[in-house]
Amino acid sequence: MPEMLGRSLAPGVERGLAVAERLSREVAIMGNRLATLLERSPVVRDGGLEQGHSFLTAMFRSAVTGASLVDAEERPDRPGDAEPHPIDQLADGLALTRMDLDLVVLAGMAEEHEGYASILRSLNPRGEPHATTGLAAQVGCENPRDRIALRRTLETGSAARSGIIVLTGDAPFFEKNILLADGLWAVLCGLDSYPASLRPLQFAAASSGLDQWLASSGLDAARRAIEVGAPCVMVVAGDTETVALHRAAALVSACGRRWAAFEIGPATVSGASRLGLVHAAARGAVPIFKLLGSDASSAPLPEFESCPGLVIVCARRGAIEVGGRLPVITVDVAALTASARERMWCDTLPELAQHASTLASRYALEPSAAADVTTDLRARPKVNGSAHDLALVAECVRVRSNVPLAAGVRMVRPAASWEQLVLPADRKALLVEALNRLIHQGTVLDRWRFLDGRAGARGVRLLLSGPPGTGKTLSAEVMANSLGVDLMVVDISRVVSKWIGETEKHLAQVFDAAERAQAVLLFDEADALFGKRTEVSDAHDRYANLETAYLLSRLERFEGLTILSTNLKQNIDPAFLRRVEFAIEFDEPAAAERRALWRCHLPPEAPLAADVDLDELAGLYPIVGGLIRNASVAAGFLAAAADTAIGQRHLVGAIRREYEKSAKAFPGTPVGIVPV
Repeated sequence: MPEMLGRSLAPGVERGLAVAERLSREVAIMGNRLATLLERSPVVRDGGLEQGHSFLTAMFRSAVTGASLVDAEERPDRPGDAEPHPIDQLADGLALTRMDLDLVVLAGMAEEHEGYASILRSLNPRGEPHATTGLAAQVGCENPRDRIALRRTLETGSAARSGIIVLTGDAPFFEKNILLADGLWAVLCGLDSYPASLRPLQFAAASSGLDQWLASSGLDAARRAIEVGAPCVMVVAGDTETVALHRAAALVSACGRRWAAFEIGPATVSGASRLGLVHAAARGAVPIFKLLGSDASSAPLPEFESCPGLVIVCARRGAIEVGGRLPVITVDVAALTASARERMWCDTLPELAQHASTLASRYALEPSAAADVTTDLRARPKVNGSAHDLALVAECVRVRSNVPLAAGVRMVRPAASWEQLVLPADRKALLVEALNRLIHQGTVLDRWRFLDGRAGARGVRLLLSGPPGTGKTLSAEVMANSLGVDLMVVDISRVVSKWIGETEKHLAQVFDAAERAQAVLLFDEADALFGKRTEVSDAHDRYANLETAYLLSRLERFEGLTILSTNLKQNIDPAFLRRVEFAIEFDEPAAAERRALWRCHLPPEAPLAADVDLDELAGLYPIVGGLIRNASVAAGFLAAAADTAIGQRHLVGAIRREYEKSAKAFPGTPVGIVPV
């Protein structure tokens, strides 16, 4: 067992020993100074520290004595290690001097060995296991000028400005404790650990499909800044903070640099950002901060004045105020083109490369999200050894796109198929044409360059109008099912608010949720929200018109499938009609279509009596598909209650009830039929 453990740890043990040896040398030098101090100070020896003096003397007599803390301001020397040591990376990343580095070692000695902690506790005026500024002066200062230089370093030096060392304690300056940044010593010892106060983000940078974006001329300045570590703040802005974060990580990786990502919020920006800078520097990594949004429209840019190098901040587009002394480079995250998404799916899911074009048109996913979907897909067992298919991909996308829904939104998992949709051939052809506008965007918009550069060019908008029960909602479900995505139904009564500005806020949440969930968006009874604007006679009219104007703008920018259904097309504002690509009128079904609807709504498993005549029902009762569905279900329950097969009298009785509910005159019963 020990041999097996040794073999399993061997790849990391050698590096760990090298890191420990280098840090031990630094600590040994500082320990030797402490031993010398104790040796020449009878006051200290008389204070009962003979044991500590013996410990230091025995442990560090062989160490090479280093220069004093204030001998030089130059950067520390570097040993010829093959891989930079964390302490060297920290010094390089935050521009530490030799004096800064010595103070770091002195502050961390209590973390290195319990013997150091005991000695420092004995030397501390408050009995705490920390080095004090006075102890640093005793160890490294030989005259008043040295003490002034030390004080300047402790208050304004690179280590102090960046938060690597912190002075604590309600005491005179030379009795204050010198503390290291939380969790830093473990990193300097070669451990990849973070303190509880930080929120590191661990993920793999996915770059499949980003070749065109990474090579674009708009990123030239950003690439140069990353490669040389230029002192600046790079703001990466996208539709969401997560999208911006993954793009930033891919950009840094493409430039051959390491990165360390952290999540910070408006309430914790100051402390968390400083600590994140320190931990990223100790790892030789570019710090990336995911700035969580707030209730306000925008948040101030975190202050990174203490960082002498590059800092990347990822935020939602328009949610951050750019400012500060450091130069700012902005990177806007553009959506991937259909051809780029096709390459992404080919690289990420090669076993379904033949369907890459279909996947690209269905799902406007980022490479990181596509990688997560692929991971989920491959974790699923194959049924009877068969390969994974598009249906399983749709299920994995659905799981990964499970986002919190805004108020008034209901997510429907579509199950209806084209066989269940009974419509005239020309109406079905229009629905198929609308789907083709999404499926063939790679050819028309990307290769043939139609609508090049126009915002919202990838969105498709349909207006379905007609009497209730003619198949408008069912058509939306069929289209969503064909695309392999969910149907997001908006309850307009809960979206519209009497409070000024609340309706726009709810609508923004609805569209954002639809984009994140990759869903088809359905506004049922759309005339209540998309109604005609009126002349402004009071403040209510003014704000109602503002809501309509916002909806027009947001609808144009939505790059998915939006379906508006209404029974009153004449009430829709003409501005909306100009923006829809398809306006499809749903008429009441003819006799042949009604017969097909009866056949569709009476399942093959349902027992039908010999006297059932669907042609007679279709010819005698001109009702819409919704009422036919209701009557079919009602007839089934009537027959089940009577413990008989479904007969003509059950169907006619159910139809009569539908007429009564609709307050319409019942045409009568067929000859010889007594309805139930």
